[in-house]
Amino acid sequence: MNQSIKPGDNPDLTDERLSGTFDTNAMAAVIYGSDKLAQRRREFSEAVSRIPELKDSKPYPFMTREEKILEGSRKSAVLNRLLPGLIDLESFEETVFIHQEVIGIEGYPLALHESLFIPPIATQGTDEQQEKWLMRAQRREIIGCYAQTELGHGTNLRALETTATFDISTREFILNSPTITSLKWWPGALGKSANWSIVIANLIIKEHNYGPHPFLVQLRDEKSHEPLPGITVGDIGPKMAFNGADNGFLGFKNYRIPRENMLMRHSKVTSDGSYIKPPHAKIGYSSMVKVRSRMASEQGLFLAHALTIAVRYSAVRRQGFLKDKSREVKVLDYQTQQHRLFPSIARAYAFIFCGFETIRLYDQLLIDVQNGNTSGMADLHGLTSGLKSVVTYQTGEGIEQARMACGGHGYSMASYISEIYGVAIGGCTYEGENMVMLLQLARYLVKSIEMIQNGKSRELGPMVAYLAEKESEIDLNLGPNEYLKVFEYAARNQTWRATEKFQKLRNSGMSNEEAWNQASVELTRASRLHTRLYIMSTFINHVGSILDQKVKGVLIDLLNVHVTYEVMDIGIYVQGLLSSNQMDLIRNQLYVSLETIRPNAVSLVDSFQISDMQLRSVLGRRDGNVYENLFKWAKSSPLNQTDVLPSVTQHLKPMMEKSKL
Repeated sequence: MNQSIKPGDNPDLTDERLSGTFDTNAMAAVIYGSDKLAQRRREFSEAVSRIPELKDSKPYPFMTREEKILEGSRKSAVLNRLLPGLIDLESFEETVFIHQEVIGIEGYPLALHESLFIPPIATQGTDEQQEKWLMRAQRREIIGCYAQTELGHGTNLRALETTATFDISTREFILNSPTITSLKWWPGALGKSANWSIVIANLIIKEHNYGPHPFLVQLRDEKSHEPLPGITVGDIGPKMAFNGADNGFLGFKNYRIPRENMLMRHSKVTSDGSYIKPPHAKIGYSSMVKVRSRMASEQGLFLAHALTIAVRYSAVRRQGFLKDKSREVKVLDYQTQQHRLFPSIARAYAFIFCGFETIRLYDQLLIDVQNGNTSGMADLHGLTSGLKSVVTYQTGEGIEQARMACGGHGYSMASYISEIYGVAIGGCTYEGENMVMLLQLARYLVKSIEMIQNGKSRELGPMVAYLAEKESEIDLNLGPNEYLKVFEYAARNQTWRATEKFQKLRNSGMSNEEAWNQASVELTRASRLHTRLYIMSTFINHVGSILDQKVKGVLIDLLNVHVTYEVMDIGIYVQGLLSSNQMDLIRNQLYVSLETIRPNAVSLVDSFQISDMQLRSVLGRRDGNVYENLFKWAKSSPLNQTDVLPSVTQHLKPMMEKSKL
């Protein structure tokens, strides 16, 4: 049963919901990991809808950037007062959701405080450092951010220029930004809101550079909020989207901090200047890996926002005729519209489920690292690099398709899809530029092939064991696991092909760097296929674990859309495995799967249970009453508050009057 049906809804949307074959609350429990968490989300949505202080002062598209920042700050302060009685403050999921529900996706001063300031203190700070700063941060006595990216360097950590030089005589670090390109650039909340930051700087002791390390740095006076002497800080200006956040720049000039402000759970600097290295070279990347681990689910939900809008609107928008000539048909009944939207619905679910597994792997890694076992670090680093790249790119594609599926109205800010796109697509560059991420994964894949070549197949990790397997016959009538074999074939062949090309170039006399560059396109293709194989595998496994048979049934239908669409999408890589007749069979199975999903399309997006408050879309309204509210929204435009604008009286009217002479 679809739980979204209410009196006064658009009858077309009600008919769609009545055609659903499963309980949307039960599906929401699958999407969010438990019935308890899904229920809590519904309770939060209901609770905040009754609090006048938390409502938007006006539609976000009609706000200036300054108004958006002010609105986000106002709501953050209100939430900080109300949160102790509303949510479990120790639950990251509840904290993130309540802020997205109330403030939305355009950013706010505390957005990175929870995700990138507190976690490094918790995972990389010593017990003493946590005692000193963690509770202050959790109580929001201070507002923090995370400053790593610089004006001249982002993904290439080794080229960061900010320095933290240890002064043995005073037992302090001296921070400096030696060049214009060394300015920290892009950190959210840095511009005007944060008064503390995790700063990534090169640790220098006795003129030896030990590379990037994290430091906890106070930026502004806690009473006046003025920048401290030696600090240059400000806002970088408007962006493509996410303009409720004050992304900033930061520079240092002989700025001193105590030795104890370097986060030292893993790397350490003693009072006499001795350096104690971490147990694993990449252990300092744990905060980055955590963010990338969560990105699959987060991006899946961005895609879910856009698809909720596009699918609901497609169910109430009528245009053209099919069998019944007495009434125009719903746009959602066209096969082209289904082909445009339904595979993206499948991807949204796949990304969310994949996120569950990746977060589980990250949590297990933390336990292992605490026990001195860092063997899984390289595997997870490679995996999350690939996921980050593939998921963000495909999410951007899916959101843009959703916008175009809404026709002309999709171009209006009333749809809100352009803002969703602008926020989500930022994921292609923050936390590592996508091409660089693919090449990081490629290094792991090449090393795996070299292990096979050297007779060490048994030492391969479980995620790359398929690279050593031989092809087997494919029977496409046996279900999704056969499609998984097709993807394994494609990923395995491309990884071997790319590796052998790199090795051949290197053996011809090229340097490693030049050979890598010449093979890089083929290497990125291998990384994409490997990552998409992992996504498909986790989707299959997750659906197989579901107990509710009605929910499982529709997810199997969605899984069939996914595996057939994904295999069709990589046809060029499986030409040596599948015949033209088999490709025709897959294509026809995809079209049948689209028809099978059609009655459940609205219920599948309703199951994300994204409230109207959070969705902020006229086209995607839960009640489907689009047209009257679109007119109402347009009339609220600031331009319509007066009949004659100054642009007319000052310029156009004099021009027209002069032309009459």
